[in-house]
Amino acid sequence: MKGLIFTNTIALIGAMPSELADIRTLLGKAEIKRISGFDFYINTYKNNAIINACCGIAKVNAALCTQVMIDNFHPECVINTGVAGGMNSSVKVCDIVISTEVLPHDLDLHFLNDYPPYCGIFKADEKLIETAEKICGDFGVNCFRGRIVSGEAFVSDSALKASIQANFDPYAVDMESAAVGHACYLNETPYVSVRCISDNADDEGAMSFDEFEKIAAKRVAEIVLKMTEEI
Repeated sequence: MKGLIFTNTIALIGAMPSELADIRTLLGKAEIKRISGFDFYINTYKNNAIINACCGIAKVNAALCTQVMIDNFHPECVINTGVAGGMNSSVKVCDIVISTEVLPHDLDLHFLNDYPPYCGIFKADEKLIETAEKICGDFGVNCFRGRIVSGEAFVSDSALKASIQANFDPYAVDMESAAVGHACYLNETPYVSVRCISDNADDEGAMSFDEFEKIAAKRVAEIVLKMTEEI
């Protein structure tokens, strides 16, 4: 890859290997660099440099990986990809939720708003949102713009879901988007989270996740990779 000039460097971050498996298959053989405990897969695709990494589950892993990615590869934008739990009655399993903003649901935002970074809700980039919407439309996939919230637990309890809905009115819940968005905000790097719904984050969430996780991961992988062609 040395000596090549790329139009863009685009970073893709997923929490689990299954969320990146289809992307890596479609991109083909990659150069792999291990930095700070993370493996970064580097590909040339449609005249762009595509860097993807599996960050691991939950916010600390996601924030660390995002920072290492930005420090070492200086991407023009970061796309967080993967699956999520549905949190809005209009959103069904295998629909796509595109983040308008991300925030933690398990932290009093007072600690973020009144102390550094003096911001607790992290806005996604409008152009990336529009690109994701266009690709979903091209693929005939049902998609929603909306808030995504993140916390340190897999939500599979209807009472907890109801509490999160009442407090935050999100479209989806996961364990990483807020951290990736937080890191991108501090680094002034455009960001969006594109998530395919694998379950409804309720009492049947674990069963639904096991059934639909691979299907959802494949769908969002195809959408995100197509996005890289149009950014």
